[in-house]
Amino acid sequence: MKPTGYSYKQRQPSQLDAKWDAIIIGSGIGGLAAAAALAKYGDKRVLVLERHYTAGGFTHVFRRPGYEWDCGVHYVGQVIDPTSAVRAAFDHLTEGRLGWQAMPDVYDRISIGDRSYNFPTGQDRFRTCLCEAFPSEKRAIDKYMAAVCFTARAGNAYFAEKAIPGWLANLIGPLMRSGFLRYASRTTKEVLQSFTRNPELIAVLTGQWGDYGLPPGQSSFGAHAGVAHHYFEGAGYPIGGSSEIAAGIAPVIESTGGEIIYSAGVAEILLEQESSAKPRAIGVRMTDGREFHANTIISDAGAENTFRHLLPRNLAACAGLVEQLRSIPPSIAHVCLYAGVKRALGERDFAATNQWFYPNADHDGNFVRYNADPGSVWPCLFLSFPSAKDPTFEQRHPGRSTIEVIAPVPYAGFAKWADTKWKRRGADYETFKESLTARLRADLERHVPAVQGRVDYAEVSTPLSTRHFANYQHGEIYGLSSTPARFRLRSLGARTPIRNLYLTGSDTCTSGVTGAMFGGVISASAILGRNLIAKVTRTTTNSTLSKTTKARRAKLSQQAT
Repeated sequence: MKPTGYSYKQRQPSQLDAKWDAIIIGSGIGGLAAAAALAKYGDKRVLVLERHYTAGGFTHVFRRPGYEWDCGVHYVGQVIDPTSAVRAAFDHLTEGRLGWQAMPDVYDRISIGDRSYNFPTGQDRFRTCLCEAFPSEKRAIDKYMAAVCFTARAGNAYFAEKAIPGWLANLIGPLMRSGFLRYASRTTKEVLQSFTRNPELIAVLTGQWGDYGLPPGQSSFGAHAGVAHHYFEGAGYPIGGSSEIAAGIAPVIESTGGEIIYSAGVAEILLEQESSAKPRAIGVRMTDGREFHANTIISDAGAENTFRHLLPRNLAACAGLVEQLRSIPPSIAHVCLYAGVKRALGERDFAATNQWFYPNADHDGNFVRYNADPGSVWPCLFLSFPSAKDPTFEQRHPGRSTIEVIAPVPYAGFAKWADTKWKRRGADYETFKESLTARLRADLERHVPAVQGRVDYAEVSTPLSTRHFANYQHGEIYGLSSTPARFRLRSLGARTPIRNLYLTGSDTCTSGVTGAMFGGVISASAILGRNLIAKVTRTTTNSTLSKTTKARRAKLSQQAT
């Protein structure tokens, strides 16, 4: 499948209608998925407002002359099998426009010290590799895999409960949540230590902890199980690059008269108070003062941003939830080296397998040590090779390769520049960035010796880059941390204490591209009062459009011509 080559409409907020069916703040995959589901299954005319200069959130791409890197989509599980629920959801929300390239058979390689372990495609083969590496731990490995599969399956009911009406959730919600919380209420380390006391095995099994943002002693086993199960059958990468995700969804939103507008920052959510009733969301006010109104307002800006920055302070209706959110810290921040390498035409690209590097088996100890001393060895280093994953990259950028080197870092080390402007943060910040660039580049050359002397371009992003573009106040990449407390918080879901105001994205579901996408489907389900999860996970793209939708699309087509 070829890239769509989709081009977003360049409309200014001043050219837009003031009234919409729904308004979505933020165009991350959660916002786009919610908008597409509302358009496709509710015939809604949706306005998506994005503060960045491009749509897609962490699915957008970062470009420099001759090069292109993804900003957050390094691989996606369960998309190569056309019968999987995840693949079906992407097919429905893009109407089949998004193609996928399979990752190599070994999609992840975990290195702990000088020892490496492969994660191959296929649950049985994964188990075999683990048993060969740890022959005395077969029983523990089987218990672990059973717990992962049970928790992943139980998560379906847990997250579905977030979409059903409140009165029904009060009746059957505890039952729907209980299976998942059996494990999600405990840390990953606690669960694994109930199976084995082998620290090396635990370190290998949790070698993907960067995918959900916390080491095993702090993360919920529910988050770990979701990620581990997600990749058991391998992974894929969007053909044409990660920006093809937003490009594939956008036409669905526009088919019912919706729009995606970027460089459009929202300053606040407008409320209407009727006597003693709960306040009702009625629109948004932009940073330029313009107002837009709708009967439904959806925030993809994250729970923290929504309740603490987009709504009035000390809003009584939200006081309880805001207090609960304070108990859940923001997820980790990160630095990323974007490296571009020149190679001779016809020369093979690097291997596409993701590589994870850890200094030893003590993930939690390394995390604590690094936070106390950021000059020490990285607690985790992740290498991704986007050009090798995309079969169209060579055609678009001949003779070039791209690599990303990512490490988690504490935001505190960057906080002193928080009040400075992008690209104008001062000489001391630029000097600090240069030191990070040199350090990450040296790590890259050590782990991938073939790049030595061949790096043509190198640039580092920091937590302040994330803060500027994604508006996460602490540079966090996964919204709220995936702790056990987060999953025990029943009030965190699509519905909010404000009438007509909903949340979408990863804070509604789980971290990562797929979690945020299903967060969008959950939000749309709650708004429409329909089980859209069942609809988007059907393995067919030939869904039937309503007569109203067909008529509206025909009218839009005539207007366009």
